[in-house]
Amino acid sequence: MQYLLSIATKNQQAMTIRTLIPFLSITFGLTWGLALAFLFFSDAIIGVVGPLSMTNPLFLVAVYAPGIAAFLLVIREAGVDGLGRFVGRLFLWKCHAGWYAFIFLGIPFLMVAAALLKGSLGSYVFPFSTWAQIINGLGIAMIIGPVEEFGWRGVVLPLLQRRFAPIYAGLILGVVWGVWHIPAFVLTGTPQSGWSFLPYFLALLSASIIMTALFNASRGSLLLAVLVHFQLNNPIFPDAQPFDSITFTVTALLVVWFYRSALFSRSDSVKDVIPVQTRE
Repeated sequence: MQYLLSIATKNQQAMTIRTLIPFLSITFGLTWGLALAFLFFSDAIIGVVGPLSMTNPLFLVAVYAPGIAAFLLVIREAGVDGLGRFVGRLFLWKCHAGWYAFIFLGIPFLMVAAALLKGSLGSYVFPFSTWAQIINGLGIAMIIGPVEEFGWRGVVLPLLQRRFAPIYAGLILGVVWGVWHIPAFVLTGTPQSGWSFLPYFLALLSASIIMTALFNASRGSLLLAVLVHFQLNNPIFPDAQPFDSITFTVTALLVVWFYRSALFSRSDSVKDVIPVQTRE
């Protein structure tokens, strides 16, 4: 027991809420810095790495910024052993079956319902014609956006929950998450460049609340956060912008109601970035 307490104390000391300062500095510095470079030096950059697209290496660095910041800070504060335990949260899979139903059935339903509200469902055409295209499209969606979760739900959310109740931690993270995406609405060549920011921001804020309830219900699982993020970016779903903000807001309100005791209490929220390792 003394060993576990000493490890837990070490983890708390290594990663504190002050860690958010360097985390946000690295995350916004990389993403917004590269966005400004594309804005002001686009011709020179395009001449070297090509136009901005989802496979452009600089675009990937910008998107991976939260994950990059998370890995750098975990290694700095807890070393390779800490990094291994941090990444080990990808293997936390135990959770109520209802959450898995939400991820694999609920999110598609919300997207289809939003497309129905938009009136675009009737004109929906499946975007891929071969299995190779499907696999490639799903693969790109899996390796781009979900990497953010090592930062957002991997580091930021548990640190915020040391100071705030989950509902407020989720809202704060949702605001940061949304603001971080602003460059994607300014630059051409990004999926968000043709969308309206405010509905997108509201959808992200709602998604952040939903993911906060899931995060604590799964005891800090990165796997489930990654799966939710993948589904939010799933390219096979019909175009639901900007009406997905309605379906996700309604869902977030329902989640807050059903999980109100847990969301408004700090007592059982996940606060550790690096899980405690038990002695063999």
